[in-house]
Amino acid sequence: MAVTYEELTTKHPCFARGEHSSNGRIHLPVSPTCNIECRFCERSINSYENRPGVAATVIRPEEAAKAVEKALELCPEIKVAGIAGPGDTLASNCALRTFGLIKEKFPQLVKCMSTNGLLLAEKAQEVIDAGVDSLTVTVNAVDPEIEAKLNAGISWHGKHYEGVEAAKILIEQQIKGIKLVSDAGMTVKVNTVLVPGINVDHIGEIARTVAEAGASIYNIIPLIPQHQLKDCPPPTCEEIEGAIRAAQEYIDVFRHCHRCRADAVGIPGGKDFGDEVYMQRLSAKDTFSHG
Repeated sequence: MAVTYEELTTKHPCFARGEHSSNGRIHLPVSPTCNIECRFCERSINSYENRPGVAATVIRPEEAAKAVEKALELCPEIKVAGIAGPGDTLASNCALRTFGLIKEKFPQLVKCMSTNGLLLAEKAQEVIDAGVDSLTVTVNAVDPEIEAKLNAGISWHGKHYEGVEAAKILIEQQIKGIKLVSDAGMTVKVNTVLVPGINVDHIGEIARTVAEAGASIYNIIPLIPQHQLKDCPPPTCEEIEGAIRAAQEYIDVFRHCHRCRADAVGIPGGKDFGDEVYMQRLSAKDTFSHG
């Protein structure tokens, strides 16, 4: 039986009401590759950056199960096993294999997955069968012209697409996928990276579209200037608040995102147990491509 949205507010730090939660999570860095080319995304293997898309190492699904066991010994407050990178969770079969193992060995844990949504529609039943309880889809625009300014291209069914053509495919697959999994009873959260001058005035339209598709909660993530958008300023407090107000007309808005690493372990805002769990925190920066 799927975990309800109300249950998630008591177990999942990303759904907790208020700014604090005593529940922890472990992010399992099992997804090595990505299939889209976000202009703001610099995926990296290192131990020193605290942001999404970063992990100290990539592990195999079988290693992930052992990592969960160790994490629970160190932090019994962990209620969620999540996979959010460092690549996309559906660009390989590693995340779904891992969730299958977690479902069998740790049935008490909430299973949470993040994806860019390009392959969500066609893999929706696999996601459901793997026992995923909550799904996060990053949707940065629902207008292809705007999306093309944020995403240079996609790799889809053995072919590379660029610009508006790529954006149309991505948006169509994202919305179709959100509807499929939400109709099956899964709770869907949508993340949007807020980028001044590009999608800052588009948030209401995104929120309306994803809410109509079945998403339950919306998370606005301020841009971290890097990669092709390194010269773009981060949004101001006024722009963030304006975006939240626009989104709130259509959907519940999550306000206390910590922008966690892909190998974070513990209670958000508290001690991170990643060093003890993974034992491979590196010191040298090694950026790799989106695949």
